[in-house]
Amino acid sequence: MSYTNLLYHIIFRTKDSLKTINLVNAPLLYNYIFGICRNKNCKLYRIGGVTDHIHIFAGLPPTLCVSDFVKLIKTESNKFMKNHRTEFPKFGGWGTGYCALTYSSRDREMIINYIKQQPEHHLGLGYADELRALLEENDVSYNLDYFDKD
Repeated sequence: MSYTNLLYHIIFRTKDSLKTINLVNAPLLYNYIFGICRNKNCKLYRIGGVTDHIHIFAGLPPTLCVSDFVKLIKTESNKFMKNHRTEFPKFGGWGTGYCALTYSSRDREMIINYIKQQPEHHLGLGYADELRALLEENDVSYNLDYFDKD
């Protein structure tokens, strides 16, 4: 038997960072992603975001690598939103890439609260600035030119 505690804070943005996620209908998207997580035996602790990106905080089973998980979430949620044009009329897809940061169980409430506060957090901070701060806080090297590439 394997024992793991693989907690990931995952962030990805809309294509071209366009503000295309209708926040009134975002709970439909979040519930859909929750279903994907449940089907893959993931523990979804929190999901949230704003009009141009989403945050997912989840525990992944050892049989599911983070890149496969993100690919699945982005592919299936892309189909979902394109099939629900009334609720997400401007959505044109997800941008390339993602950010995945690992955390300890001790950090769980901090990350959950961080995601809960996304609307307030982004009143004065854009996606690129937020991502840069998270990457620096977690000692992840990055290339600023990549932030806006799709």
